[in-house]
Amino acid sequence: MSSHASKKVIYAALVGNFLIAVTKFGAAIFTGSSAMFSEGIHSVVDTGNQGLLLFGMRQAKKPADKMHPFGYGMELYFWTFVVAILIFAVGAGISIYEGIQKTLEPHPVDNIHINYIVLGAAIIFEGFAFSVAYKEFNAARTKDNFFEEIQASKDPTIFTVLFEDTAAMLGLLVALVGIFCADYFQIPELDGIASIVIGVILALTAMLLAYEAKGLLIGEAASPDLVERVEQIAGDHPAIDGINETLTMHLGPRDILLNLSLDFRNDLPAGDLENVVSYLESTIKAEFPEIKRIFIEAQGGTEPSGSAN
Repeated sequence: MSSHASKKVIYAALVGNFLIAVTKFGAAIFTGSSAMFSEGIHSVVDTGNQGLLLFGMRQAKKPADKMHPFGYGMELYFWTFVVAILIFAVGAGISIYEGIQKTLEPHPVDNIHINYIVLGAAIIFEGFAFSVAYKEFNAARTKDNFFEEIQASKDPTIFTVLFEDTAAMLGLLVALVGIFCADYFQIPELDGIASIVIGVILALTAMLLAYEAKGLLIGEAASPDLVERVEQIAGDHPAIDGINETLTMHLGPRDILLNLSLDFRNDLPAGDLENVVSYLESTIKAEFPEIKRIFIEAQGGTEPSGSAN
């Protein structure tokens, strides 16, 4: 998926969440609804999260230097992990706290119709942001199973927004049901319980996002299809007797490090070996532009040598 598509999703979510946050807080102040206040906190956290993702994308584009010879691509993974922490600590924490307070000290929700109007508008805004994120997610899908695609994805910007928007839609529905039931049955504690449920939804979202971000941070290999094709390119060359090891790691969504350990023919002259290495590098990069760096190690029958880009 292109960087432009990722930014499109994030900007759509950022604008939508900002507008929703303003309307939710206005309704919460006017009506005294705990669930609406929790939803306002949720939207503020989401707005901040989109800002952090945009910052992470900007940092990831910084060129490599002496201190970071492989570049800054993994900055995006770090800021995705920070987003998960914020959702858990701020969004879930405040929502659960507010819900407990409202349950222990219940008070009726005033001007209930204001909440319905705001929640209805919020569902429309969130639905639009969700549709944009889901459309971009589907455009880049390579697997039929949704959760397998999430696990295989190396671009956290799309699935982060998708997770947030899904949690937001669920939270809005919970708030709507909680406020309605609190008013209809005259049980104001239900408004607080709805806030707690929203907090639990946010906590589960944060844990799932943190799990995915952790895998990217500690280093994930490229897709099996890419590795298989690279080994096929190397194995088909007549100068190579075998492949000892293929190591890959994503340094960013579109930045892969490749290390190949190859068994070259024993009678291959050193000059020819260099030509073969150059051919493999150019051929692999031509087919997979996301492979930015290739290290080739020669083993078996010749003195070890290496080539790096």
